[in-house]
Amino acid sequence: MQYVKLGSTGLDVSRICVGCMSFGIPDRGVHEWTLGEEASRALIRQALEAGINFFDTANVYSDGTSEEITGRALADFARRDEVVLATKVNGAMRQGPNAHGLSRKAIMTEIDNSLRRLGTDHVDLYQIHRFDPNTPVEETMEALHDVVKAGKARYIGASSMYAWQFSKMQYTARLNGWTRFVSMQNHYNLLYREEEREMLPLCEDLGVGVLPWSPLARGRLTRDWDTGTERSRTDEFGKKLYQEGDRAIVDAVARIAGEHGVPRARVALAWLLRRDSVSAPVIGATKPGHLTDAVAALGVDLTDKDAAELERPYTSRDISGH
Repeated sequence: MQYVKLGSTGLDVSRICVGCMSFGIPDRGVHEWTLGEEASRALIRQALEAGINFFDTANVYSDGTSEEITGRALADFARRDEVVLATKVNGAMRQGPNAHGLSRKAIMTEIDNSLRRLGTDHVDLYQIHRFDPNTPVEETMEALHDVVKAGKARYIGASSMYAWQFSKMQYTARLNGWTRFVSMQNHYNLLYREEEREMLPLCEDLGVGVLPWSPLARGRLTRDWDTGTERSRTDEFGKKLYQEGDRAIVDAVARIAGEHGVPRARVALAWLLRRDSVSAPVIGATKPGHLTDAVAALGVDLTDKDAAELERPYTSRDISGH
């Protein structure tokens, strides 16, 4: 396993992050394809044995059961100070007012609920899951700062939003002497590269680590274009992210993978890992082979010619994933 500093911090994270949206009781959320506890624990243990120390979940994943399963498994299989545990806040966890968003009330309520489910007194990275247009950024950033100062989080991060929104939040924190974001978890892969226009240059300039979600484009980059899976048939959000013209990119991945003699997933991840701004792609695994391919991608050496062929078919598209 390879390790890298997360952005400009001193925190060492594995170059592969395990995304825990795959873990959770299926009937407790919107994802029918999530794994129950026994299967989830096996994958978490496999990841730890491979040297992965970075795990990312969220309060809304499978109605909190992802946090519960992840927390119990890490407590059983690892020492708390040896893993980097991340979770997120913003989505609704109950009905009624103040049940979601990034108000001070919501943040203070949800950090305690997440810590209870995770079975720990702190998370290493507490992330806002999306931008909240209905709450002043000053309120959000001060609340996150207070979470850090209370010892409930070591660092804070953000997820998909426009670059101007991220910049506004970051500079608001700086002007007030509050804790700033150290990471950006955004939608970025070979089928969606709009982040290269503004967000990635901004993150490089600010020393912010990038943690791409859906690095394999919901599995699109790992199989023939017309091949479906249980997840692709039920993933309504994922159906909105990609377009028919992306078939040419998927075909290019297949050609490069064939030339290297490796599975397609390794090529798609290797392309991301060679980007200077990327700290660690967030990998969603439901099978042992998914983790095997993710780790093996670290050893795939793509040439500049390979990268050019993979990138050539891309065409700009509307912003998605926010």
